[in-house]
Amino acid sequence: MSEIVKAPEGTIVIFVLGGPGSGKGTQCNKIVKDFGFVHLSAGDLLREEQQNPNSKDGDLIKTYIKEGKIVPTEITVKLISKKMQESKSNIFLIDGFPRKLDQAECISGVTLVPMAFQHYRITTGADIWNLDSEVVEPHFILFLDCDKEVMKQRLLKRGETSGRIDDNIETIEKRFKVFEEESLPVIEYFGEKEKVHRIPCTESPDEVYLKIRPLLEGLNK
Repeated sequence: MSEIVKAPEGTIVIFVLGGPGSGKGTQCNKIVKDFGFVHLSAGDLLREEQQNPNSKDGDLIKTYIKEGKIVPTEITVKLISKKMQESKSNIFLIDGFPRKLDQAECISGVTLVPMAFQHYRITTGADIWNLDSEVVEPHFILFLDCDKEVMKQRLLKRGETSGRIDDNIETIEKRFKVFEEESLPVIEYFGEKEKVHRIPCTESPDEVYLKIRPLLEGLNK
């Protein structure tokens, strides 16, 4: 088992979850602007890695994304961990992870951050925060709860210009199915731990953000 570690005192990790097209990236951008968080989008990191000609995981990632499936945990953890280390920050929004129950359970057991940091200490020899303390867990889960039809229309509209291989009706339907079957149980899991803030998000982005902002302002109170 990987060593359990703890980031420096004051570290804040928030997971931002929601269905495809729920507005995770939009709301994360607003939070970054107002509160200075480092935003790490699991989807963006995977697409970036997919385009890297030197990546041994690129083809695998492309296949999973095209089929609307969840990329293997170890790949996503590795990418998120690397960006966290490079940022030198201690406040993070991690968008689109965890997406499966086993990923959620690893966060509450060995946890995402320790596993990934241990991997990077072994492979690079780098000291990443403190590698001799306790567990890092998310402060809370921000769940953007959006109507399926609203999300579908947003994705189809985005697909007109995004160029993304997963912004088509066939893949969108697969992504919805995966979200309902594999990601909603993650929300239930953290809900039982009283860590979930559920935000209805069928309204405009600005109206949704008015509901989110007080949660961030309350972190230091």
